[in-house]
Amino acid sequence: MEASESGAAAVGEPLIKHRGWKTMPFVIGNETFEKLATIGTLSNLLVYLTVVFHLSSVAAATSLNVFNGTTNLATILGAFVSDTYWGRYATLGFSSMASLLGMAIMTLTAAVSKLHPPPCIQDQTCEGPTSFQLFFLILGFGLLVIGSGGIRPCNIAFGADQFDPTTESGKKGINSFFNWYYFTLTIAVAFSSTVIIYLQSNVSWTLGFAIPTMLMAVSCVFFFVASRIYVKVKPEGSPVTSIVQVLVAAFRKRGMKLPDDPKQALFNPPHVSTLVAKLSYTDQFKFLDKASIIYSADEINPNGSAANPWKLCSIQQVEEVKCVARIIPIWSTGILYYIAVAQQTTYVVFQALQSDRHVSKNLEIPGASFTIFSSIALTVWIPLYDRIVVPLLQRITKKDGGISLLQRMGIGIVLSIVAMFVSGLVEERRRSIALHYPSIGTTTGGGGISAMSSFWLVPQLLLLGLSEAFNLVSQLEFLYKQFPENMRSLAGSLLFCGIAIASYLSGLMVMIIHHATADNGQGKWLAQDLNEGRLELFYYFIGVIGAVNFIYFIACAKWYRYRILDGESH
Repeated sequence: MEASESGAAAVGEPLIKHRGWKTMPFVIGNETFEKLATIGTLSNLLVYLTVVFHLSSVAAATSLNVFNGTTNLATILGAFVSDTYWGRYATLGFSSMASLLGMAIMTLTAAVSKLHPPPCIQDQTCEGPTSFQLFFLILGFGLLVIGSGGIRPCNIAFGADQFDPTTESGKKGINSFFNWYYFTLTIAVAFSSTVIIYLQSNVSWTLGFAIPTMLMAVSCVFFFVASRIYVKVKPEGSPVTSIVQVLVAAFRKRGMKLPDDPKQALFNPPHVSTLVAKLSYTDQFKFLDKASIIYSADEINPNGSAANPWKLCSIQQVEEVKCVARIIPIWSTGILYYIAVAQQTTYVVFQALQSDRHVSKNLEIPGASFTIFSSIALTVWIPLYDRIVVPLLQRITKKDGGISLLQRMGIGIVLSIVAMFVSGLVEERRRSIALHYPSIGTTTGGGGISAMSSFWLVPQLLLLGLSEAFNLVSQLEFLYKQFPENMRSLAGSLLFCGIAIASYLSGLMVMIIHHATADNGQGKWLAQDLNEGRLELFYYFIGVIGAVNFIYFIACAKWYRYRILDGESH
């Protein structure tokens, strides 16, 4: 248990009292119930849109991709508002209430008959949603976007704020909190992929949405009840401003010549920050160094600071921008990578729905529940990797961690490529059985259900789970460690931003392929009835994109230089 006091930066300011583990029951309780609620609401939306709102499979998949993309993209705005104006506590409080209201509206769309289309007549004639029904649905989606946009970039950092990073117990507490964070995420995914989805698919959509709404209400109670004992870090201004200042100053001085010895001649005031480590000078992106050229003595105040930060920036500011510039190419490879991962919540669900999902005569697994297998693979592999694989690799490579973060990310990309080709082979088998043998039933849309067991989908989902364990987890660690300390909230937002762009690209790709293959004489790749389509070609296409992306990743990884602090050897 930790309780420490840190001196304020300025005399007369109140002391910051870190209560550490005393706040954790409330922070972790809030985190756990929020994830249970959010994942429980979102994990089965694809089925909800097709079964209850009678959207086509293409429209539902596209809408879900746009929604997921917007949700992740909103984290950039959430991080900006938190860092610049509200602080993490206020942002989390407002966003939690927005999520609660959004979930309540989603529950109403299921519970109130006038807020969704009537049931299909004889499973054939299906009436689509009215403009009012779509407006109400989109309103719920919009509030969920606002909620997630504020919660995702702030929740991890807010939990870490409760520990004193200057003490050993505080550092250990922060590490333990990260472990608890991922553990609760796993629990939430497992519970939502089984209990919540089963209730939604087999009992009642109203009950299936009402339970996550109640869980979100519990999350809000956990968060607000401990308000008086939280450490509430005040916003210090967005690091985006510093980045823009460097770019503007470098552009203004673009015609000036750099000195022969930049480290000695450029503006390099004493480094006074205790939060941000001083970075070593690098010779990449030298054009940015022009932002630190001292044009005249008037540019520097008597206290040694820049008179106008939009005309003169320190070497430290420039090096921080260089860090971001080096990271962007690596980050961009994650966009194309995530297109493959995104399929486990879209077309893999459709595959499951048109396969034999029976475990026994009376027990049938909901289609959306199959995503739990990727979570199981990730959950099992991470501790196995840390406890067994890493020590073994360290003995072989003599390197900390066994292999580098970039190597782990590359392995994840390769696994995603393999997963897509396995997905294509499994779909060929599912479709072949559906076409050559009698169907064991029909879906709501009329598609025949293949006699192939849906458990044939498990290998591709396990591969995608392992892929996430290597790439996405390593991506988050890479961004956290390589970004300057004052930009780490931006780092978390950047990961979600990449996922957002991937979701948009996935939705756009679905629409383009659907229309491009409509009249090619060989049948649509993405037909409403998968038995009439060629989904395997879609998977192979994503696999080829992944292979090209892997080549691009190798080039970026070879060019990349890891962050070096001042005084460290290159």
